[in-house]
Amino acid sequence: MKTQTKPLVITLAALIVVVVVGLVAFLVARVQAPDPAAAAVVRADSHVLDDAGDGAVTVVEFLDFECEACGAYYPVVEEARQKYAGQITYVVRYFPLPGHVNSMTSAVAAEAAAQQGRFEDMYRRLFDTQAEWGEAQESRADLFREYADDLGLDMTAYDAAVSDPDTEQRVRADFEEGRALGVGSTPTFFVDGRPLVIERWNDLETVIDAALDR
Repeated sequence: MKTQTKPLVITLAALIVVVVVGLVAFLVARVQAPDPAAAAVVRADSHVLDDAGDGAVTVVEFLDFECEACGAYYPVVEEARQKYAGQITYVVRYFPLPGHVNSMTSAVAAEAAAQQGRFEDMYRRLFDTQAEWGEAQESRADLFREYADDLGLDMTAYDAAVSDPDTEQRVRADFEEGRALGVGSTPTFFVDGRPLVIERWNDLETVIDAALDR
């Protein structure tokens, strides 16, 4: 009887542990994720690449610098920015995917550059060179530092920003707000606050045209 009872007790104990761990993870996720009702598509500290002023159509992209889909869509975005120059305000927000080794590292590099007013320069460099470092299984922070040096950034300030926990927290704030807004993959676009599902290469321009006609 005792021999039969022991495995049952062990199994029940294991199940209890799994349930407790799952409950804790669920509660932590609820605490960390912002309230969807309080989430905003654009914040005062969001990185604006093009500002067309009041009344312009606002396009917001949640992106991951290591995401291949973001890299593939990058030329489409740049073409749209040129085509609609003066008509749209283009905003970029971070959404580093957990499955990529250098998603957060590259975002931190971009944020460190942003602190010196050079976000767009690093944004371009990271996408232009994505094939060189994307999918690497080790940190490419040293390479991103070389990019910063090539761009002529103040390297003392850059290094300080990269090592400052507040820099990563700024990236995570975008990520968490993106989750609250329903973002689950990259690139994800919002046009005038409305989420856009990309199915074809010209979907972004089609929606911008429609917004401009309203």
